[in-house]
Amino acid sequence: MAWMLLVLLYGLLKGCREITKKLAMQTSSVMEVLVVYTFISFLLVTPQAKFAGGMEVKFYFLIALKSFFIFLAWIFSFHSLKRLPVSLYGVLDLSRVLFATFLGIVFLHESLRINQIFGLAFVCAGLLLLRFKPKFLCRLFKVQETPAYLTTNLPKDNTRTFFVILALASCMLNSLSGFLDKILMKDITSSQLQFWYMLFLISYYILYILITREKIHLSVLKNKYIWIMALMFVIADKALFIANGMEGSRVTIMTLIKQSGCLITIIGGKLIFKESNTAYKLFCAFIVILGILLGVL
Repeated sequence: MAWMLLVLLYGLLKGCREITKKLAMQTSSVMEVLVVYTFISFLLVTPQAKFAGGMEVKFYFLIALKSFFIFLAWIFSFHSLKRLPVSLYGVLDLSRVLFATFLGIVFLHESLRINQIFGLAFVCAGLLLLRFKPKFLCRLFKVQETPAYLTTNLPKDNTRTFFVILALASCMLNSLSGFLDKILMKDITSSQLQFWYMLFLISYYILYILITREKIHLSVLKNKYIWIMALMFVIADKALFIANGMEGSRVTIMTLIKQSGCLITIIGGKLIFKESNTAYKLFCAFIVILGILLGVL
């Protein structure tokens, strides 16, 4: 039960982090937020450096691979989050369940009980309803087009599809990262994983800005949301790494619990960004959360 509570904490903090990401990118570019956010997060974990040594060489390689997955995943997710409503992005993020379940079953040989199969079916149903919006449900929930005053920064339909694909690609890469977490935490500590993961990650971003000559303005340090994001990220990842190292924790169930953060993004989208169709998105999220509950019972 303790590992489930730690993963729940991760999920709720993740939902809050998505909102602060979007707020941060209102005044700073995607790469400015990404680079500074990663650098601050690395500084916050440097006290763990004294506990980070003593690993076998193969673990450095696996952590570097995990960091590369996250390096790409964050670029994809930040760009898509900047261009899509945070509530829509939050529900799309639930697709991680599908990718993680596949990895857990195929590579970790985890099995699904009948209740977990039904839970996964509910998750799929909620995601499909969000995408296709049956007419009778649109009438029931009075689904409306996004008001004109909210569409200024939204991409056109064909471009939006591109950012939806980016969001899904990010989910797949995050699932691969979570899969590696489970493997790594069998043999190393959370301090070792978190320190080297962040060191490799900041190295990738430094190489990226050197190659692309991306400009990072020092004024971005005044963006308070980046500092809040970094703090939530370090706390959430520490909780997740500890949960991965606990006996009995399972990738498939952990991924289901992580999705509790979608409620935060939907409510935040309504209250902070004045996004529309909240009732319908909550309905879709309710179906997904019901699937999560079925999966963990």
